[in-house]
Amino acid sequence: MADNVIAVRDVSKSFAGVHALKRVNLEIKPGEIHCLAGENGSGKSTLIKVISGVYTPDEGTIEFGGVPYSKVTPIEAIMNGVQVIYQDFSVFPNLTVMENLALNTELADKRKLVNWRRFRQIAEQAVAQINFQVDLDAKVGTLSVADKQLVAISRALMHDAKLIIMDEPTTALTKKEVDALFRIILDLKARGIATLFVSHKLEEVFEISERFTIIRNGEVVADCLPSELDRKKFSFFMTGREFEESHFTGVASTEPPVLEAVGLGLTGGFSDVSFALHRGEILGITGLLGSGRTELALTLFGAYTADAGELKVKDKTVHLKGVRSAIEAGIGYVPEDRLTEGLFLERSIADNIVISEIDDLTGFLGSMNAGRQRAEAGHWVDALKIATPNPDNAANTLSGGNQQRIVLAKWLATKPDILILNGPTVGVDIGSKHDIHQTLQKLAGEGMGIIIITDDIPEVLQNCNRVLLMRGGRIEAEIDPATTTEAELADLISREATEVAL
Repeated sequence: MADNVIAVRDVSKSFAGVHALKRVNLEIKPGEIHCLAGENGSGKSTLIKVISGVYTPDEGTIEFGGVPYSKVTPIEAIMNGVQVIYQDFSVFPNLTVMENLALNTELADKRKLVNWRRFRQIAEQAVAQINFQVDLDAKVGTLSVADKQLVAISRALMHDAKLIIMDEPTTALTKKEVDALFRIILDLKARGIATLFVSHKLEEVFEISERFTIIRNGEVVADCLPSELDRKKFSFFMTGREFEESHFTGVASTEPPVLEAVGLGLTGGFSDVSFALHRGEILGITGLLGSGRTELALTLFGAYTADAGELKVKDKTVHLKGVRSAIEAGIGYVPEDRLTEGLFLERSIADNIVISEIDDLTGFLGSMNAGRQRAEAGHWVDALKIATPNPDNAANTLSGGNQQRIVLAKWLATKPDILILNGPTVGVDIGSKHDIHQTLQKLAGEGMGIIIITDDIPEVLQNCNRVLLMRGGRIEAEIDPATTTEAELADLISREATEVAL
């Protein structure tokens, strides 16, 4: 057996004169769990596409089992055991699990007629490889994100995989689902199948990875063991910047709450929820998927109408009849999924920023004031450091971190008293994450009341005055971030019992 499943030797790749990769080297051994890390735009995706045969390198070679290739086709990559599971999993949502699993095999065998018994046999063998219990007749589009990922993994293992590349595999997973994924990765390791784990989530990569390759601006800046890294070094290699980890110490106002829920309830979502949010405070709300946290967020923003309890804004009872009434009450909301809920991806950055204040920028005859629009967009591009040469560029031309800044700018432009953020840094790299946190802390310091809803444990502990833990649609405990460790909060979130002792 060769020493490496794959070896990348001095690979370079440019696009229109811009270096995406510069003499990159990478070695992965059989059964190794290897982390490839880097900020958005660092070159990670380009390297994955070179390895999988989508791109041809300008220089360098790819070795499979010790045999060098100057050019690799996708078929050659697959024949050499490379399987890539992208963030969207590349599954057919309108087909069944069985059809998704059997289709590639049927096409590879050039079969012209469908044999449903054979389809089921292929699918049963595929899911059995990872002991995945799933209804083979279910449409993939109806499955959870975690189960869609397991379909993709099952399919990858059908083709004699030696290396499975997982591109940001935990972005939309809960902690419990991440733990289940890691058990599968460890099982693959025991079978000699290597995993290239592409991520920038510090707590996860340190938990699972046996070796790190970190890329910045297309170059490898670190190739090391976990014992040679800590969080500070990892962040520096990723960004070239040094961050000081500190807890938010903002002081909440002694005035009446800017937002108060009293016995708030939503049938099928949550019940008897009571809390107060003050100016200058960042309140965290956390809990597992299904805890009621998202339903609560959407109710506070008027997307759902509470059917029990009372909601007060600045000490006055409000009845939110929809999103418009929430905005008028001074509430802004950054949604969980920026791509489908927060942005018009094909529209310009400027259009996305000003859309929430369109009425204020529209003249008497209904026409947009172009000068004011440009000025407003330019202000927020500068204020939030949105990395774009031109606000007229489409929102889909930016990285995830910059797209999230657009969504944040859109709501800040409405000058809200209360800002609710659901998963504010999901899929955002370390540098952008730090900048967004700094922005939120600055806004709180200026008197805004902020709610962060997330299962990112370091995020809530470092940025919140208080943290509310939800389970089963109820607030189960209030946690002091200053006296709670990450391990303690993780245990509290995942605990199945209905009572938490603090």
